[in-house]
Amino acid sequence: MVNTARVRTLKYSARKGKGPVIYWMSRDQRVHNNWAFLYALNEAATTESPFYVVFSLVKSYPNAKMRHYHFMIEGLREVEATLKRYGIPFYLLLGSPFNTIPEFINQSGASMLVSDFDPLRWKMEWKQKVNDSIKIPHFEVDAHNIVPCWYASNKLEFGAYTLRPRIKKLLPEFLDNYPVVSNFTQNLSSKTIDWNKVVSRLQPDSDVKPVYWLRPGENAAQAILKEFLSEKLKGYAENRNNPLLDGQSNLSPYLHFGHISAQAVAQSIISSSASEPDKSAFLEELIVRRELSDNFCFYSPSYDSTHSFPNWAQETHAKHRTDEREHVYTASEFENSLTHDKLWNAAQTEMVITGKMHGYMRMYWAKKILEWTSSPEEAMGIAIYLNDKYSLDGRDPNGYAGIAWSIGGVHDRAWSERPVFGKIRYMNYNGCRRKFDVNGYVNKITKLINP
Repeated sequence: MVNTARVRTLKYSARKGKGPVIYWMSRDQRVHNNWAFLYALNEAATTESPFYVVFSLVKSYPNAKMRHYHFMIEGLREVEATLKRYGIPFYLLLGSPFNTIPEFINQSGASMLVSDFDPLRWKMEWKQKVNDSIKIPHFEVDAHNIVPCWYASNKLEFGAYTLRPRIKKLLPEFLDNYPVVSNFTQNLSSKTIDWNKVVSRLQPDSDVKPVYWLRPGENAAQAILKEFLSEKLKGYAENRNNPLLDGQSNLSPYLHFGHISAQAVAQSIISSSASEPDKSAFLEELIVRRELSDNFCFYSPSYDSTHSFPNWAQETHAKHRTDEREHVYTASEFENSLTHDKLWNAAQTEMVITGKMHGYMRMYWAKKILEWTSSPEEAMGIAIYLNDKYSLDGRDPNGYAGIAWSIGGVHDRAWSERPVFGKIRYMNYNGCRRKFDVNGYVNKITKLINP
């Protein structure tokens, strides 16, 4: 039912009895097209054991604001409703997973734990602490990547050019069809969750408000995908890098929260009638670039610091560390869009208001933070702070890898040397003007402030 290459053992233990199989949902917050859910479901059916789904909700999370909690909780409401139709109990646990998960396992008499793969450092630390407290088997399933991260490569890859052929070779094995969940039903139920009470007990900062131009959840994600296929995929290769055009898929928040499967998206793209250049451009980002980001975070635990930069980049930064900067801004000035550059200010404003920044502008935005701060360390810290605080898809391998690419040459090569940047790839205002109507983009964002 589930390719065993998607599964790895985090804790081995002889399984005893027919206690419940627990799926600890975390990164992949959906019921359908979810290999981790399907693996746990199949284990429960095979052993005729009860099957429970649990989600451990921490009251606060690094740089996660009410904007992010709102999007996640609305998606989890839908998960609860879907599971109820299948008679599968859903338990929302409030607190740190390394406390709540072992406690739930002990109380339920569980016989097996299945969890989502996540390459981020603190998620892996949670799992290690859970394993230290439980005595049942724990299996991790990569339902986020199409080719499982550890299977695609057993080491840190230099760039897309080294990972791409590996993934291309393995894709036929992993682009298999998802089984239908509706064939499985249980006559079990759990107490209906009081979501208003849950929200009242959370402790995130409320200074970053929810956004409502995107509706959370599996159903909304499918609607966004359908719209992209019918209206935006045609011409994607040409339009995707123009911030004035509504040419991007808007799927990144759904992929981040796991409301939609990257594999299901890829299959829809492949089977569409779009041109090969448009398909290839999108699939390169969806598969190769996303999975390269997971590879980076999984094999480079210092992914959010300058220690993750390649040697050549660290050397060039050291050489140019004392170069004179024409402009230097504080974190507060960046956050409040108070630079001299109207284009940069517009990009920052777009992220603050909408929770999303156009992909092309993300590169320019991060590189200018490098140019206008006193050190690469400061630039890295500010870029991560702002992205994680305001972007719906912040706190994600894509974000960490993208910032490390922009500031530290990760997955890139050395370029011609220049002040401040050294050999890091350079971007400037005039280069953007040659690609798109900068004033048009600035005016577009201004209308978000004063509609």
